[in-house]
Amino acid sequence: MRILFIVNPISGRGAGERAIPHIQKLIDQNRLNAAIIVTQYPAHAIEIASKKASEFDILVATGGDGTSNEVINGLMQAKSQGSQIPALGVLSVGRGNDFAFGIGVPKGLEKGFEVLLNHQVRSIDIGLIQGGDYPQGRYFGNGVGIGFDAVVGFVAARSRLTGFLSYIVAAIKTAFIYFTAPTLELQLDHKTQTISALMVSVMNGRRMGGGFLMAPRALNNDGLFDVCIAQEVPKAQIFALIPHFIRGSQISQKSVLFEQTKTLQVTALKGSLPIHADGETICTEGKSASIQNLANALQVIVPK
Repeated sequence: MRILFIVNPISGRGAGERAIPHIQKLIDQNRLNAAIIVTQYPAHAIEIASKKASEFDILVATGGDGTSNEVINGLMQAKSQGSQIPALGVLSVGRGNDFAFGIGVPKGLEKGFEVLLNHQVRSIDIGLIQGGDYPQGRYFGNGVGIGFDAVVGFVAARSRLTGFLSYIVAAIKTAFIYFTAPTLELQLDHKTQTISALMVSVMNGRRMGGGFLMAPRALNNDGLFDVCIAQEVPKAQIFALIPHFIRGSQISQKSVLFEQTKTLQVTALKGSLPIHADGETICTEGKSASIQNLANALQVIVPK
């Protein structure tokens, strides 16, 4: 079995780079047929994954959600060009690690490596979003955030804090300073609705922001997105909603709606759309986006 570790050295504030000698040690100890490539610039992991897809049985994204997203995009690009693609593994050494959480891979180098050594392979759905800076499309494995959620991610990315705390502080700043809810038209498979939305989370996985359970009942292999829609509320009520999103109990709140759909078209009728996919910026002031579910599009390495 041929394994390629694609390592983002700046993930987790340098945790990726510090992990490299430990990965090499584990490779040697377990006598694996493996190689390591370290990314050098943004989107480099996309290039590596696309180019190397046919040469390996497993590509291991070593970093955080951004690294996983880039490797997913490289693999899906190779697949769209007719290549047979390998399974995706993950070593979580980044900040959020929500994609890894969604496929059951624990955080940390040693625990993640144990999954690689004793694993099973299963298929998951992949999302494709078109709009903003990516009219041609960008793939995602975990979810898309539109509105408040996206702005929180942008603010957290500039923070000196790390992990879930950075998102909590960013949520508080965003509620007070940055965000006015847009009026949206949402076209789902089964209906169209107009709504003033604090945020719309289009989830393949269950968690975003390192600790917010945006869609606690989501399945990443059912061919459907779970869409969490938080309607506009007074700023004071935003703070009351945050603990519900941490616990995954927001379905009990009248201002929060859930839908399931294979496709979603989002249009800003008033205001604009800040959007991220797996934490990667799609746009800061977009007007529309289309999102579709590609059922069972990618094989991933998961615990037995």
